[in-house]
Amino acid sequence: MSDCIFCKIIQGVLPKYKVYEDEDVVAFLDIHPVSVGHTLVVPKKHYLDLVNAPPEVAANLMAITQKIAPSIMEAVGATAFNLALNNGAQAGQVVNHVHLHIIPRFADDGLRLWPAKEVKPTELEDTVKKIRTLVV
Repeated sequence: MSDCIFCKIIQGVLPKYKVYEDEDVVAFLDIHPVSVGHTLVVPKKHYLDLVNAPPEVAANLMAITQKIAPSIMEAVGATAFNLALNNGAQAGQVVNHVHLHIIPRFADDGLRLWPAKEVKPTELEDTVKKIRTLVV
């Protein structure tokens, strides 16, 4: 896609701080990181989001993440990492090209994902019924 920043990075039009690359995937440092070592794992072929990507692409993104995350953690001295995939604008997806975030975590880093809330069992039952009727 001509206006996609990730496609431009993949094509070499824009610079990248490459962590990993193979035939199908490239991983590079996020230029607006949440933490040191924050890495994006991106398929070279353009897909809008996870729902529009073929299952084998999603599986490969996860496999590459599993392969490189330990090295990222060791390199930056992280004790853990979060894996994030923002799917759609309301979920925080800024670049409309499916990608995973590997976010290294450190003791007392102050990062919080979201606050949990209390939900009544009846609400959970109603929600699960709606979801189950739509899952194919």
